[in-house]
Amino acid sequence: MAEGLTILVAARDEAERIAGTVEKLRAAFPAAELIVADDGSRDATAALAEAAGARVLRLPARGKGQALSLAERAARPGSLLLCDADLEGDPAPLTEVDADLAIAAFRKHRGGGFGIAKRAARALILARCCYAAREPLSGQRALSRRARAACFPVAAGFGCETRMTIDAVRAGLSVVEVELPLDHRASGRTLSGFGHRGRQLLDTFLACGPLAVNHRGLRLPLAGALVALTPRSGPRGAALGVPAIAAIGLLDDLRSGRERGLRAHLRAGRTTGVAKLILIPLVGLATTRSPSGGALVALTAHVVNLLDTKPGRALKSFMAAALVLGGGTRRAAGLAILLAPYDLREMVMLGDAGSNALGAVLGYESVGKLAGRGRLTVVAALCGLSILGEYRSLGAVIETTPGLRALDRFGRQPA
Repeated sequence: MAEGLTILVAARDEAERIAGTVEKLRAAFPAAELIVADDGSRDATAALAEAAGARVLRLPARGKGQALSLAERAARPGSLLLCDADLEGDPAPLTEVDADLAIAAFRKHRGGGFGIAKRAARALILARCCYAAREPLSGQRALSRRARAACFPVAAGFGCETRMTIDAVRAGLSVVEVELPLDHRASGRTLSGFGHRGRQLLDTFLACGPLAVNHRGLRLPLAGALVALTPRSGPRGAALGVPAIAAIGLLDDLRSGRERGLRAHLRAGRTTGVAKLILIPLVGLATTRSPSGGALVALTAHVVNLLDTKPGRALKSFMAAALVLGGGTRRAAGLAILLAPYDLREMVMLGDAGSNALGAVLGYESVGKLAGRGRLTVVAALCGLSILGEYRSLGAVIETTPGLRALDRFGRQPA
């Protein structure tokens, strides 16, 4: 596995340790490529890693999994060795194991919390792939070419290791845990330590749920599906229609192909996009008991989905429309406000499940407030936007309109 090896180290605010870690890894693997993914450090981590001989990717703070995924994309083909920035000891034996995924199990343990995150990760791995993991959260891992292809891009944040084990086992690859005399900095039973483990626990649960790849190639939790669980008041039918439309969108998130746009789906024939084209209007018709109501719900679900091409864009559009409509949109707007910072920082994504569901919330509220000519006018306008979106991206329209461009980019991470 050492042939064509690339070492990936994700680091944030590790100025005290990163130089020593890089120097030891360079000495142990002189022929390997060594990439440090600096995840938005506020100290000299990047400069010190570069001075010690690493190739450094300077990234905005998104999370460990996102940093590793971007580093892997920048790496040469071949096997990988993943190491934490505060690693002490020699991980070389991992690269000598005859397995697709070799995971280091620390011989000695010190510090830490109460083991809640680790036990939860073990239980999730066992539930998802029937593998009994000893060290589900270990960041020291060697991956063969096959494991690299099966596991990258990895899940977001601190959930990347847990989901990596699940993906490797479910792909039919060999997974081995190797006990080694390694050590690292323990977070301890302090306020910051408990905060770290709380994030680790949340990320681990999210990593074991539905994931999708965003425009940047990051594999993120589909948190937008939570819209289906938002308590709603308002027009009859919304309580059933919004979860149903979210489920249809989730099917597209998990099973969609490379087709983009209605014309591409129609040319391809039996795709999840065609299923959405049929099922969402039917749900709208069944729950509103009105052809114009069904059309309004389906079109708002579609248009908000068309806007979900960059982080935060669909959420901002939904919140602007919810501010005008009020009523039954307020609770979903509250969830949108909570999700917005995470969506903008590319820690979660809406996906079709979230964007379709948010659009449906707007549609049902509009059905309750519009009738006759007013409803038909809105349906016609949404049809126009949908047709425009087939020939020119609505995102491109936003990005070429100065006021909209500034609002659209507000809060978003740089490229």
